[in-house]
Amino acid sequence: MRLLQCSLVAAWLLLISTTAGLAEDWSFTLKFKPTVRQEAFTGRVYVIFSRMRPEPRLGPNWFSPEQFVSQEVTDWKPDTPLTISSSKTEGLLSYPQPFNKLQLAGFRAQAVVRFNPWDREIGTGSGNGFSQVITVEKPGEQTELVIEKTVPAPAFQETEWTKLLSVRSKLLSDFYGHDVSQNAAVILPQSYHKEPERRYPVILQIPGFGGDHFDGIRKEPIPESNPGGVEFIRVMLDPSCPLGHHVFADSANNGPRGRALIEEFIPELDQKFRTAGTPSGRFVTGHSSGGWSSLWLQVTYPETFGGVWSTSPDPVDFRDFQRINLYREGENMYVDEKGEARPLARVQGRVILWYRGFADMEWTLGPGGQLHSFEAVFSPRGADGKPLLIWNRETGVVDTAVAKTWEKYDIRLVLERNWKDLESKLRGKLRVHMGDQDTFYLEGATMLLKKSMEELKSDAVIEIHPGRDHSNILSQQFIMRIRSEMANKYLEASK
Repeated sequence: MRLLQCSLVAAWLLLISTTAGLAEDWSFTLKFKPTVRQEAFTGRVYVIFSRMRPEPRLGPNWFSPEQFVSQEVTDWKPDTPLTISSSKTEGLLSYPQPFNKLQLAGFRAQAVVRFNPWDREIGTGSGNGFSQVITVEKPGEQTELVIEKTVPAPAFQETEWTKLLSVRSKLLSDFYGHDVSQNAAVILPQSYHKEPERRYPVILQIPGFGGDHFDGIRKEPIPESNPGGVEFIRVMLDPSCPLGHHVFADSANNGPRGRALIEEFIPELDQKFRTAGTPSGRFVTGHSSGGWSSLWLQVTYPETFGGVWSTSPDPVDFRDFQRINLYREGENMYVDEKGEARPLARVQGRVILWYRGFADMEWTLGPGGQLHSFEAVFSPRGADGKPLLIWNRETGVVDTAVAKTWEKYDIRLVLERNWKDLESKLRGKLRVHMGDQDTFYLEGATMLLKKSMEELKSDAVIEIHPGRDHSNILSQQFIMRIRSEMANKYLEASK
């Protein structure tokens, strides 16, 4: 945490130094080589600056973003100059400062072209183009940035203990109009190769925002000392999509993600690996956005899974969407009822992110960010083919009409409205854990869910852990506790 605070101070001092004095005129000429793309390009281009990173395209960092600009282009052809200038800012987005108010001498600069909109990452997204790194020198000079390289696609390196499972989804392919596969890392238990007749319970694990199946690659099996000698096949799912994290919820913008998992991926998993193949031997878990995903899957498909262990989930009650009541008229994402700026993240009680600044950064980056990811899942598709925005990006005002359409994804509301049918199907299956000092102010929504479940006389285990934040709730002791609970749950069902 101290390292994070130091980096924030450094970024602040850097910002002061770069905005002091009079602004200067900067002009960059971009072009891309036919060797990286032969067709004309329509989409977003970027110029990213840094003094901290050897390659500016590897930023920006959420907590200490450096300067970058972006612009939408149409039918931009190879070897055709494109000028991005601080004297012509129409259509140009810039963060954290206006481009025409900067002093950039001494900064490294790099151009990025988002050739691959399928990847939510900008500078590291496979197939995206990038230029050489140059050092900005004098204002008033024309600086050329030539996009002559593309980011290679990452290779999944299978090991003895980790296998890639890639399943073509007809449901998603039909939705997008081209082939789409669901990918996962399948992590095998210690005895898998030695006991070829044995079948194993499965843990489906969903990473948080920015995570994917590559997080599951292991060169060694996971050591286990569970009750009854239970061992698990673990499956690290990939929740990433062009618009962010799809949370395995069917949606108008991301397609039938939940159905694809249940109807296509899980049957293939059970066929190709020695899984128990039963709901009582199939558990789901996840953290942060993965925590929301896992809880959603258990509630939406209560008879497919034998239990959920959701940790630090994204908002499970939209009356407290990181302290914002989306259903209340007059709510504003940027300021509270007193007109004070809304915080988005804290460390040891100290605010490190504000809603307005983070939203502006995402807007400049384009689709695929954390906040817009929520709209991509929960909002209907607008007439322009994009998710309806739940708040005005200029004023921060919440659109309660759009919020009304989000009700079908409000987990607390879904449970309350359908409890008569869900109660017996979810008995003994719901476990949610949250720190009372969550870094992203997520504890309020979980507390509301806990209150609702108690009023419904549910046996759901919803624990608020004193003094824990978004990350340190996952102590080794706590992880071992969850593992033991899963093993005991499986043993109980196997009697």
